[in-house]
Amino acid sequence: MKESFFGVPSQGEPAIWSAFLLNVKMFLVAEPLILVLALVIAVVRQIRGPVFFPFRLVATAYTDFFRGIPLLLVIYITGYGVPGLEIRGLSFYRSPVIYAVAALVLSYSAYVAEVYRAGIESVHPSQVAAARSLGLSQWQALRFVVIPQAIRRVIPPLLNDFISLQKDTALVAVLGNIEAARAAQIYGAFRFNYSSFLVAAALFIVITIPLARFTDHLIERQRRRRSAGGLM
Repeated sequence: MKESFFGVPSQGEPAIWSAFLLNVKMFLVAEPLILVLALVIAVVRQIRGPVFFPFRLVATAYTDFFRGIPLLLVIYITGYGVPGLEIRGLSFYRSPVIYAVAALVLSYSAYVAEVYRAGIESVHPSQVAAARSLGLSQWQALRFVVIPQAIRRVIPPLLNDFISLQKDTALVAVLGNIEAARAAQIYGAFRFNYSSFLVAAALFIVITIPLARFTDHLIERQRRRRSAGGLM
């Protein structure tokens, strides 16, 4: 039993590595889409005025909906339900990878939008008042004053979310995508050697640990800046 789990899957390593590249590609495609969509949702939720109430309501409902559904169910619904509806314009997209990325974007955008919103609300109202006194409109104050400060403040939690995103790309295997976890499962079932799971885990660690250390570095740098600012 020990040899079957801790053996070296020399014949399966190339296949697992090739499959892991799919995880990386999905992560690289989903990440910028999540950043943009989440920022739009967060900004919409911060717009004041009765005219924008329907937009705020939709943004709030979107956030609550996708934060309340487990990612695995979102992947099932997107990967199996949407193609089954045979919606015109979407019938050409038969690749399960596209639906997998869409599910990741839909789910993670809700979480990242809340991170953005926390950053926006952390900017003191006096910053907006000062920008308005200089002649900037509400939109210009939000664009040039609030959002840049908010993004700098939320970079560490954003990186933590993307560490989770990189790991959750393994869940798309339920759609039939041959990514690292599924490749390891196939090799283990075929060779009765489950060390392929350790290889897949090691590949994820190679990506996530540097991101985690970089996040710690940014948090420490922000702490030093705040301490230096407090001493001035």
